Amino acid sequence: MVKQGDLAPDFSLAAHDGTTISLKDLRGKKVLLWFYPAADTPG
Repeated sequence: MVKQGDLAPDFSLAAHDGTTISLKDLRGKKVLLWFYPAADTPG
């Protein structure tokens, strides 16, 4: 489990436009990663 202050492991995600974004491509930039688990639950 990643703890506050730890460096995030490299990962890739699909962007809204279908492209793939990798964390390694964003090194040196400010990144905000937001998880919203309620969006993946029923009603």
